[in-house]
Parts: sequence; C-alpha cells; structure tokens
Amino acid sequence: MDILNGETDNYDGVTVTMDEPMDAEVFTHRLRASLSHWREQGKKGIWIKLPLGFANLIESAVTEGFRYHHAEPEYLMLVCWISNTPDTIPANASHIVGVGALVLNKSTREVLVVQEKSGYFRDKNVWKLPTGVVHEGEDICDGVAREVKEETGIIADFVEVLSFRQSHKAFLKQKTDLFFLCVLTPRSYDITEQKSEILEAKWMPIKEYVDQPWNQKKEMFKIMAEICEKKCDEDYVGFSTVETVTGTGKKSFVYCNADHAKSLIATRDQASSSSSL
Repeated sequence: MDILNGETDNYDGVTVTMDEPMDAEVFTHRLRASLSHWREQGKKGIWIKLPLGFANLIESAVTEGFRYHHAEPEYLMLVCWISNTPDTIPANASHIVGVGALVLNKSTREVLVVQEKSGYFRDKNVWKLPTGVVHEGEDICDGVAREVKEETGIIADFVEVLSFRQSHKAFLKQKTDLFFLCVLTPRSYDITEQKSEILEAKWMPIKEYVDQPWNQKKEMFKIMAEICEKKCDEDYVGFSTVETVTGTGKKSFVYCNADHAKSLIATRDQASSSSSL
C-alpha cells in the first residue's frame, strides 16, 4: 500500500511531515489509503505538518476531514481524529507569558521605570516597570533580564518571582496572558533607552512609583505596586529558582519559596561535595 510516512507517538497518534513535493491528486489517494491503514491499526490522532511550499495540499487534507490546529512561520499543522473514542487532541497553545521587572537599587530605594512610546500606556503619563513577552524556549528568569537590558540597557540578575496574574482573552481577544512580576538586582546603573519603544527611562524612588495616581486608582496595579514596596522593605519572600532537569534530561527550573530554594541548593551542593571526596 502507498502509505504516507509517519512517526507514531505515545498516544496512538501519527505525525506526517511532508518533505517532498506532491501532486494534490496523488496526495489525496495516498492520504485515503493511509487513513484506512491507521484506522485498522487503532490509531487515533493524525497530524500532518505542511511546510510553506506545500500549500497545494491543504484543500485535499481538509476534504478528508482534517482541520487547522496551528501555524508557525515555516509550516501549517492540520489534525484529524479517526477513532470512535472521544477526541482528545490538545488545543493549540492557549497562553502567552509576560514578565515585569522590579529592578531594585537597595542603597537608594529606587526602582527602574519607563514610559513607552506605543501600546496601552502611550500618552498616559504613567511610569511603569519594564515589561515584555518571554520568547519561545526562553526561561522566565532569562526573559525578564533580557527585556530589562533591551529597554533600558541595564544589566540585571534575576532574584525571585514576586507574584503572577492571569488575564483571559488578552491577546488577539482569544489567548490568555500569564504575567510574572519579578525582582532583579542591577549590575549596572547607566540607562540607555531603547529608542524604538521607550520614550524615557529613569530611576524613581519606590514611594513615588507606588503613589502614582494610576497605581492608586487601578486595583490590580495597586496590589502589585504594594508588593513591590513590601519587597523593598524586605518584608516579602517570593519564588526563586532551583535548576534541575526533566524526566527526559532537559534543563529546567523549579520556582519555589526562596528560603526553601536556598535550602535545596545547599543540600544538593553538600551532597555533590561529599560524593567528590
């Protein structure tokens, strides 16, 4: 049989990545034969990955019951559930991850703030913390430090996650935004604004930042501003990182209570030192 080449997964699914140009009629014939074969094998979710040059196959796949799942700059992913059991194909990624940076100069009790040229805060005369979106494959602790450097030129080290909030239908009126407020320690203090996005950046006394009318009138911003003030007063403990690995061996981070994180790291370092003796 002229079956399409596919890679099986742990959930009785098959992923087909089209890597050779194919006439739409030939593709339809092979797809029908493949679907029949996979049904006999008890397969469930079928995924077809079509790179940019294979747009001529989209209509054929949709005609055979496939639907769009997601698209990236290089490809379109289509899916079809061929089992008589309930469809359990996971939805497309539903969240974006945002970060805000409380860059704290403890000696002066000042925080790094910016005014933006565009976006929601344009022309609102609000001094806000540097914010941004974490890139694909980027850890929160790295993403927030990158955003600070990009927007202000300040090099800063991640310390803790102080809080986070969840906002639905925030991106494209569909995706959920997870926003993590983090505290960082600066290693440099001279500001160089990102001219394309930042109107002005400066160091501001924490009390002045908290007392801005915007932060006092908007409840969510007031809550987060008060958390920032508590952290400046060293009256607040957040989540810091413990580097670890996943079950498949990939580098990852566990974010937990800062005091517990220090204990975990100290215990691991002690065990490592003992084993090397």
